Amino acid sequence: MNTGNLFENIPDRCRAEIFETLVENNHLKIERIISESHSTPLNEWYDQDWDEWVVLLQGSADILFDGDRTPFSLKPGDYLFIPAHIKHRVEWTDRIKKTIWLAIHMKQTKSEK
Repeated sequence: MNTGNLFENIPDRCRAEIFETLVENNHLKIERIISESHSTPLNEWYDQDWDEWVVLLQGSADILFDGDRTPFSLKPGDYLFIPAHIKHRVEWTDRIKKTIWLAIHMKQTKSEK
């Protein structure tokens, strides 16, 4: 059995984003992400081989999708589904309060592609 609390064991300072895998198998990965005033490096994009569903639990953030001019703003409780190979980047995360995400990555099977 794997148990825990998403709001515990959070460091006082985060020099880099923290990606913590909570559960993983061949088709699914669930992770907690902790951000503190982080963003994707300039001119870099995430282009993932898997679908991702993410919910913002604490803090705030903006995610920009390739080709869009306006980022998608997230506040606690907001969630977002990002299909595989949709390029996106984190424009910023909260500078005052740590941003805590729950991300579920789902690998597509051959019949789903």
